[in-house]
Amino acid sequence: MGDGRWRTAGSALMRVIAVWAVSTLTMLALAGILPDFQLQSDDGDTVTKTAFTAAWGAGAFGLLSALVWPVLVRALLIVPALVLGMLVFFLNGSLLLIALRLIPDGRGAADPETAVVVAAVMSAVASATSTALAVRDDNAYRRRLARLAVRRRRRSGTGEDADGPPGTVFIQLDGVGHDVLVQAAAEGLMPTVAHWLADGAGHRLTPWRTDWSSQTGASQLGILHGSNHDVPAFRWYEKETGDVMVSSRPASALELQRRAVVRSHDGGLLTLDGASRGNLFSGGADQLALVLSMAARRGKGRRSRAGYFAYFSDPANAVRTALSFVAEAGREVGQSTRARVRKETPRIKRGGLYPFIRAFATVVERDVVVAAVIGDMFAGRTAVYADLVAYDEVAHHSGPRSRDAKKVLARLDRSLALIVKVAEATPYTYRIVLLSDHGQSTGETFAGAYGLTLKDLVRAGSGLPVPRRAQRTRSGSEARDAVRIALHRPVTEGQKEPVAKPSDPVVLASGNLGLISFPDIRGRATLEQLDRRHPALLSTLANHPGIGFLLVSSESQGSLVLARGGTRTPVAELRDGHGPLAPFGPGAAAAVRRTDTFPHVADVMVNSMYDPETGTVHAFEEQIGSHGGLGGEQSRPFLLWPREMTDPLDAAAGEGQERAAELVGAEAVHRVLRRWLRDVSGPQVPVGREGPGTGARG
Repeated sequence: MGDGRWRTAGSALMRVIAVWAVSTLTMLALAGILPDFQLQSDDGDTVTKTAFTAAWGAGAFGLLSALVWPVLVRALLIVPALVLGMLVFFLNGSLLLIALRLIPDGRGAADPETAVVVAAVMSAVASATSTALAVRDDNAYRRRLARLAVRRRRRSGTGEDADGPPGTVFIQLDGVGHDVLVQAAAEGLMPTVAHWLADGAGHRLTPWRTDWSSQTGASQLGILHGSNHDVPAFRWYEKETGDVMVSSRPASALELQRRAVVRSHDGGLLTLDGASRGNLFSGGADQLALVLSMAARRGKGRRSRAGYFAYFSDPANAVRTALSFVAEAGREVGQSTRARVRKETPRIKRGGLYPFIRAFATVVERDVVVAAVIGDMFAGRTAVYADLVAYDEVAHHSGPRSRDAKKVLARLDRSLALIVKVAEATPYTYRIVLLSDHGQSTGETFAGAYGLTLKDLVRAGSGLPVPRRAQRTRSGSEARDAVRIALHRPVTEGQKEPVAKPSDPVVLASGNLGLISFPDIRGRATLEQLDRRHPALLSTLANHPGIGFLLVSSESQGSLVLARGGTRTPVAELRDGHGPLAPFGPGAAAAVRRTDTFPHVADVMVNSMYDPETGTVHAFEEQIGSHGGLGGEQSRPFLLWPREMTDPLDAAAGEGQERAAELVGAEAVHRVLRRWLRDVSGPQVPVGREGPGTGARG
């Protein structure tokens, strides 16, 4: 035992010395290359003296990085993530300047700009050297992981050992549809996934069908908390409070999570020793990183940015991610420029802050989440659920099957390969499940195709003023003419637009799903009320070529689906493959009926057109790859699981229930994942209606 400890200590000391030596050589090389970086006095020094100066500077920089950097990062957790990423270079350069000042006789000097470059290169080289040396000693590396896992377990107060039940890691590839995944694997873009899909391999793949609201807010809430009831879209208007709920807003996410816990009487999928990484909702986990719903709360361990500390406390991680961040932003500028030069269609504007938003999603969020998952596996967590949003962000702006999106899929596969390797190295057994929350459908935006937005069309159909650009479009002109005809007014050129007395309608977009609400009408507005107030509105919308169907409520006929040609179909009579929902495929009727029961369903729900031949939809927001409504691949995500786990259709049915032919809805996916966890860990304890809590164990 004693000899082993001495050998371990000796090996660690040798690695430190080796990293120090490589850092010293790197500093000497940079001093010879960069004119504004010197390690000698003005009169010159001997080679030995210069080498001693470099060794001193490299040692001081390494020591400061180890001791001061974690403190700086923790102090900067209040800084927004994008700003923190840009500060990495400045902070690292500042530490190098301090290290140079600590060199005796003042022989080290550098301009601030040069110090940033030197610090970045030295951190990257030191990180690569340290990693290479650790990986070479495979046995030592495994022993280190085992000790780390046991130490973390002891600190957390749980005494499980590596011989316990297997853990489960759920990786959500945000926005990756079933068919996109299969194609990427077949084309060699995702070799890790291709290996899982190969005949005789250890995984099986199945598609599942989303609810009408095919977006992360509804899907992930259902998957993690077992209920997405009353989530009609990504954003919607609530008349009783006058608030617009937005799934990506921390306060809204927290409220949605609270409602789901109250309805399901369950803390969430991850209440038993779980970790939630990069998600909108906590799933009841105690271990959180980049969880949006927790960003609205205060207190120790509840800050969404707390997950940054573990990653950025290593300056090498910070520098590597910051360099990748800049490279990704530059890549986006180059790709968007190429798209403009080639006049690719469909195409949307990708300027402003978007290159930095994309870089955050594809680099910073990915790196932090993957590092957190690896840490969870080292610690032997029972259940981990992580969301990687890179593909979804790029596909929105470049297209689901674009060259840009395919490159992101390839990089995501490398992250999956790393997680698989770590699973093999940890002393714990892990099952890796891959899934998505929705897919994406492609097509030119509604505004790009018709020259006006859904809001413009609603205002024109309501007799309200619209921008001149919308007035000049064919759709805008037809809508205004319809208003005048409905009001028995002559259609004349240049007539002044009437100003409506009632409050303006609230028009919101969630991909190719639109929601129209009238704040001054108490409760859900009816078709009769809308026809009295805006006699041309519903016909204008229903007959527009860019709109597939509307959902409205009628005082005399109940809820109706309106479509082109004056079609009015009672919701109770909707059938898949028939009537106005025929193009939208299986499950559309049930999805519409379910949403119609929600307390916060909009006065008018608008789904864009869908062409089954081309898979085209029209998003009501600036997205050429969209999701949120019905139509095409957006409603067809996937579930990829190890073969030894219970079949999803059996798991979703539950005891004594009939086995369904397919997996439908995010709540069904929750039942599947819950069953898989219960099969190895036993039942989880639900929380009562009294004080449901949103992050504590039940």
